[in-house]
Amino acid sequence: MVQKVTEVVGVSKDGFAKAAENAVATAAKSVRNLRWFRVTELEGRIHDQRVTEYHATVKIYFDLEE
Repeated sequence: MVQKVTEVVGVSKDGFAKAAENAVATAAKSVRNLRWFRVTELEGRIHDQRVTEYHATVKIYFDLEE
């Protein structure tokens, strides 16, 4: 088995966990055989002194087809 990794940034207004879920869900639309993921970075956007958006950088690992 050989795996490949891609890096995706998920965004959400509902927290870091939802941002990571959004990253995986979006990748799943165009990549098959997803196996696992690793969140490598968390960051957010501030507007008017409030957190308005959460970003999760996610490495997604998937199996290559033979």
